[in-house]
Amino acid sequence: MLPNVAIVGIGRTFFNSITPDMSYKELMFDAAVKAYNEAGVDPRKDIDSFVCCSEDFLEGTSIFDEYVPDQLGAALKPVHTICADGLYGLIAAYMQICTGAIDTVAIEAHSKLSNLLTPDWCIAFAMDPILNRPLAHNPYFIAGMEMNRYLYQSGNSKEQCAQVSAKNKRSALNNPVAAYGAEVTPDQVMSSEVVFYPLSRLDMSPPADGAVVVVLASGRKAKMLSSKPIWIKGVGWCSDTPSLETRNWGEAAYARLAAEMAYKMAGIKNPGKEIDLAEIDDTFSYKELQHLEALGLCRRGEAALLVTEGATQRGGEIAVNLSGGSLGIGHLAEASGLERVAEVTLQLRGEAGKGQVSHAKIGLAQCWQGIPSASGAVVILTNQG
Repeated sequence: MLPNVAIVGIGRTFFNSITPDMSYKELMFDAAVKAYNEAGVDPRKDIDSFVCCSEDFLEGTSIFDEYVPDQLGAALKPVHTICADGLYGLIAAYMQICTGAIDTVAIEAHSKLSNLLTPDWCIAFAMDPILNRPLAHNPYFIAGMEMNRYLYQSGNSKEQCAQVSAKNKRSALNNPVAAYGAEVTPDQVMSSEVVFYPLSRLDMSPPADGAVVVVLASGRKAKMLSSKPIWIKGVGWCSDTPSLETRNWGEAAYARLAAEMAYKMAGIKNPGKEIDLAEIDDTFSYKELQHLEALGLCRRGEAALLVTEGATQRGGEIAVNLSGGSLGIGHLAEASGLERVAEVTLQLRGEAGKGQVSHAKIGLAQCWQGIPSASGAVVILTNQG
């Protein structure tokens, strides 16, 4: 039987479209101080290990983990770098504690996308160097093609995707750290310029800067540090084929398989009934619908109907992206998944403010690594020790 592991501290900055007044080091430091203060720990004495989530291409610096220890209080401590979303970092930290060798781990993920002059070129380096990259297409065409295929196979419509964008941007108005909260109507989403057919500008999450730090502790330590520990009950991750030519474009198989792994571990038999809230990837509006179905939170082809009927809003059957998601908060690169964990944690503590769900006991956080990948992870959290 795996040992209990809990979240005992979270810290995050405000998220903004541009942060010329702060370096990535200052963003990381700000989030770390908040997390350590909440957990009541001194990183130099009380944190056994550190995990940072960063990709050298996005940072513009080789071996980026060498630039991490100072602002996290991790000098002369183990630092484990994950070149993936922060949710993968959380799972890596969870497994470190499960070894029994350590009691506390801090996970950091951040975004400084405003520093990138040509982010699309960085993404293009992840494409197949023989078959795809030489075509010199903007990599976001993949999202447009996938959206087209998903809508065709599921029977959902572009209008229903527009409702997702409007819902999430409206929800973000209740989130004090969100960068892109707005009163937007589905018609405005539909009429925004088409960027990568059928994706319109308002179907795409705009980039934002910020940082998130989460502190995990073993069961014994968690009860000493926190009066409201949030327990990790299940984790799962999966990578589908990296080849564009051989993947199934109509479904998110990586999300389905990652969720099945997490549900089995958490003992969840009926996710649509047992999970109270979910923070899932909505990098593009159609992704929220696709991921809802892949995660088993509804049947295939029913996700759009849930959104249309208001079942994914606060007070509905299952609250989805009440934080505003990436469409409302902003796309946070490697920090996206860790921010979703922070949002679920606040909900389960009863500290989510205007967006609070009543009597929430079990929450789900999910990430997608983004185009052109087919990789993702799922974490199940609960406030029931």
